[in-house]
Amino acid sequence: MSMLPPTAVFRLPWEVNSIKEGESVRTFGRLVCYQPDESKATLTAQHASKEHRVFVQTQFVEPFNPIIGAQYLVLGETEMYEGVGVMVRARVLNCVDGVNTALLQKAIAEQRSFFAERESKQGEVAQPQDVT
Repeated sequence: MSMLPPTAVFRLPWEVNSIKEGESVRTFGRLVCYQPDESKATLTAQHASKEHRVFVQTQFVEPFNPIIGAQYLVLGETEMYEGVGVMVRARVLNCVDGVNTALLQKAIAEQRSFFAERESKQGEVAQPQDVT
C-alpha cells in the first residue's frame, strides 16, 4: 500500500474553482498577497481579459519567503473554505519567476492531449476484437 498522495493533475488557474475537495492539483500564478498570520497566499492569472485568483494555504510550506509579483507553482490538495471557496493546501510552493506562462499553458494542453490519446488507445487494446 502506497503512502504517497495521488498524482496531481496540472490545472490552469481558472479551472481550480471547479475541482472537487480533496483532489491533488498543481497550478500556477503571480503572488499578489501573503498573509503570514493566517498562512494564506493569493495567486492571480489573466485569462480572456479576466483576472482569476487561486487561494493557497501555506501552513505546510512555512517558513516561506514571499516575493510579491513573482510567478509561483503550487502543488497540493483542494479544500473548501467558507467565504473563500476552493483553497489549495500547498505541499510545494516554488517561485518560478521567468517561466513563460503562455508556453506553460501550451505544454499543459499538449500533455492533456497526449494523455487523452493514450487513454483512448488503452481502451481499444482492452476491448478484444471479435474475429468471427
